[in-house]
Amino acid sequence: MARDLPTFLVYARNWPLLGRLAYYALKLLGVEIPLSVAIGRDFELAHGGFGVVIHPRTVIGDRVKIYPGVGLGRADVHLPISASTFEGIRVEDDVVLGIGAKVLCKEGVLRVGRGTVIGANAVLLQSTGEYEIWAGLPARCIGKRQPEPSV
Repeated sequence: MARDLPTFLVYARNWPLLGRLAYYALKLLGVEIPLSVAIGRDFELAHGGFGVVIHPRTVIGDRVKIYPGVGLGRADVHLPISASTFEGIRVEDDVVLGIGAKVLCKEGVLRVGRGTVIGANAVLLQSTGEYEIWAGLPARCIGKRQPEPSV
């Protein structure tokens, strides 16, 4: 169940009749999540998600939490899309993307591994493993975290 209006609107984007209205309502709230972005269960746009921009070729898993100012997209925006080797971004289950984090892919598919945390204002330019903690500019792995116990 959606916890707040922006999160509710993220799921409503795919409704047959009201989906387009939900998409534009998100844009008015400062959130850009194209209809092509697949989003898993229990997604959360923390604090309303103002400033979140997600590339259309992104897949987001279950229980992902995204804070305001997060950007997921191409690292080679200086090239025309026809010359880019960017294929997409995959954010796996249980990932946390901190305030202002940027996930930028130059070629292929960039994978943010299950349970990974990307710190505030980090710029991630490479795929991660599972349950890692990344921070910095450019981001680097600074530690590991324990998986949450199953309920």
